[in-house]
Amino acid sequence: MFGKRGTAEVKTARAPAPVGAREEPLSSLGKIPPPPKAAAIAVAPPPPPQPFAGDNRSEDYYQIKATIFSALIDTIDLAQLAQLDPDSAREEIRDIVNEIIAIKAVVMSIAEQEQLLQDICNDVLGYGPLEPLLARDDISDIMVNGSGRVFIEVAGRVQMTNVRFRDNAQLMNICQRIVSQVGRRVDESSPICDARLLDGSRVNVIAPPLALDGPTLTIRKFKKDKLKLSDLVRFGSISEAGSRILAVIGRCRCNILISGGTGSGKTTLLNCLTAFIDGDERIITCEDAAELQLQQPHVVRLETRPPNLEGQGQITMRDLVRNCLRMRPERIIVGEVRGPEAFDLLQAMNTGHDGSMGTLHANSPREAMSRLESMITMGGFSLPTKTIREMIVGSIDVIVQAERLRDGSRRITAITEVVGTEGDVVITQDLLTFEFQGEDETGRLRGRHIGTGIVRPKFWDRASYFGLEKELSEALDQLQV
Repeated sequence: MFGKRGTAEVKTARAPAPVGAREEPLSSLGKIPPPPKAAAIAVAPPPPPQPFAGDNRSEDYYQIKATIFSALIDTIDLAQLAQLDPDSAREEIRDIVNEIIAIKAVVMSIAEQEQLLQDICNDVLGYGPLEPLLARDDISDIMVNGSGRVFIEVAGRVQMTNVRFRDNAQLMNICQRIVSQVGRRVDESSPICDARLLDGSRVNVIAPPLALDGPTLTIRKFKKDKLKLSDLVRFGSISEAGSRILAVIGRCRCNILISGGTGSGKTTLLNCLTAFIDGDERIITCEDAAELQLQQPHVVRLETRPPNLEGQGQITMRDLVRNCLRMRPERIIVGEVRGPEAFDLLQAMNTGHDGSMGTLHANSPREAMSRLESMITMGGFSLPTKTIREMIVGSIDVIVQAERLRDGSRRITAITEVVGTEGDVVITQDLLTFEFQGEDETGRLRGRHIGTGIVRPKFWDRASYFGLEKELSEALDQLQV
């Protein structure tokens, strides 16, 4: 069924390019002579990838793999294979590879044979060398700098692995496979692409000629189990009292801006805060690459679109935010505010869409407001500075600052209220801050979350309206202890 001969052409996007010419002609699958029993390999469902950070495979292993992979490509009909479900396709590949190993009398240990089967299945059906890394839930980032240099981030620390791709062509093929799943492309005419994996992990690809040393692939992974605020308390990112204040802020429909640097945990925190949205509210999310994991039943997810080959058809973040105002939203959530859509989001927050949220790159709450002001100005809005600041004050209730510390840990370093203006100056007050206390013998930073003495924040009346004033008062009292 799957045999073919006389051509090396691959007609499916899922097929990697052949590695090299086959050493000897192979018949169709149905005519391959049965291997000697002594060389047969027991065929069983592939075990789950074992966690590992490195790769101890030898050069001989990679040469054998290239030879067998080439013979597999010449033997199997990938177009028909693509019609099977993943488990059946994987079994077909394993059967054929076992027979090829026997015919070519390849000498390998049982462990190497099993690893070879797993690697080839990943190359044909999955994401090749990335599969074991994607299976690990403790990895937060995967960074591929060309075919031979792969880095990962574990527990806030970046480390280099020995994982490698066959060549840049294989890496580019896997990049194409990833972005094509969400209807996007990456090539010389469009060398930069943002996409996502099926689990919501964020993907960025930069291809040659912009990337000089081969395709560059960056994956921001998300844990299989969605984090909750209680998990952030357990990790030390926020205190118990601080998490209770955040819960009240989320439930009483405050407009929230999450500020922080790259990799500081802004999206994770945004996901945690969305857990306090009532299930009967209509929520509309706007993102460049959909990665939010909302659990409510009434959610509309919108995603930007890049221009086509003719430079037409682009849908920007501002287009999405402006359009979602016509969709009767009760809450609007913007994955990341980075341009003129800041004006439309503030307008939405100030016109009846209480409880809206967004994230922003900034190093402090004060800087976050300055960045909002700059985005509005650069968007071509010729408004007086005082008007813009009054709009910010009238729209945003709370700024939550996240930070990635130098030891790799992530902390919520401030919960700040936007109080009002005095002249042209925006007035804020901190409800909670993070106090550094040095580092321990392992180099991990120590500190604690402390209250600032505020016992009646500006959103007290809003919390009272939702019946949360008692819970807020207890959290503030606990914060002062």
